[in-house]
Amino acid sequence: MSPVLETEEHKALRKAVAALGTRYGHDYLTKVIAAGAYPDELWSEAAKLGYLGVNLPEEYGGGGSGIAELSIVLEELGAAGCPLLMMVVSPAICGTVIARFGTADQKQDWLPALADGTRTMAFGITEPDAGSNSHRITTTARRDGTDWILTGRKVFISGVDIADATLIVGRAEDARTGKLKPCLFIVPRDAPGFERRQIAMELHGAEKQFELTLDDVRLPADALVGDEDAGLLQLFAGLNPERVMTAAFAIGMGRYALSRAITYARERTVWRDPIGAHQAIAHPLAQAHIELELARLMMQKAAFLYDSGDDAGAGEAANMAKYAAAEACVKAVDQSVHTLGGNGLTGEFGLASLITASRVARIAPVSREMILNYVSHQTLGLPKSY
Repeated sequence: MSPVLETEEHKALRKAVAALGTRYGHDYLTKVIAAGAYPDELWSEAAKLGYLGVNLPEEYGGGGSGIAELSIVLEELGAAGCPLLMMVVSPAICGTVIARFGTADQKQDWLPALADGTRTMAFGITEPDAGSNSHRITTTARRDGTDWILTGRKVFISGVDIADATLIVGRAEDARTGKLKPCLFIVPRDAPGFERRQIAMELHGAEKQFELTLDDVRLPADALVGDEDAGLLQLFAGLNPERVMTAAFAIGMGRYALSRAITYARERTVWRDPIGAHQAIAHPLAQAHIELELARLMMQKAAFLYDSGDDAGAGEAANMAKYAAAEACVKAVDQSVHTLGGNGLTGEFGLASLITASRVARIAPVSREMILNYVSHQTLGLPKSY
């Protein structure tokens, strides 16, 4: 498949997911958030229709497709005003890592449940003193007989309260070199010593953020995902889909905001003509649309490269897609709110909350500055300053 032109199957998927999203919409998500709940109904229906596991292997109940298809699902739900953030984490990161590197038992245990939505998994990498610099991760894993003992802290981990387990990134000692190497572990939610504290956020979303404490958490040998010597490869196998899906999340949000502004600009009349007839209103909205479309093209390229097995090419494209989508989303939301004026800050139109939410893609899972570092070093060959 061309990374630019979508197949008929992709178009049909977009249409079907858009119909699902429209039946729920932003009002549904707003009510869920206000109640402090989680969008279980939407999650379950999306799973029943096969959307949550579209990227997972068919032999484990998935759709047998890829990140390209999963990103379409998230984008269209976002464009309808009801994105599911845990799609970025559970099927995209954790499902991908287990499908590519998990043992036969881990695949059988987790993939069917992730695909049908009956179980979810969170992902824990960020630490208080190791945000952008994953080499400073201090969560350690040491052997105790056949078991593993995990000790450390994580922060800004989404959905831990609803996840059945968290895929934790730790570091274990290499027996040959004595150096610490990254390893991934499946930590059950009720594991002794695995504690969570909810972080108070100004960002209002269905998915809560948590700080995690791992106090000598004892895990069996089979909690280690795959081969302990493949930890770094496993990690990046999950981070590239995360960036693609974050781009999809941002593009969907930008499209939702823009659609509300366009409808308003067509109908709102202050003088003789609707305000959308004036170039001061029309041109910024047109620019926002163009930038969202350009970001989508890079996202499609990144997904295409990843699904084709080009991890190196996907790394560059996924970072660029995430950067472009975040910038386009922020601009689309800002311009949409501005188009509505005072109405853009009311609950009726559902845009004001996006002012904060749109910034998330600029910050997480990696800041735009670190993406610029990546491109300047990896793509342009410029020297590092750190």
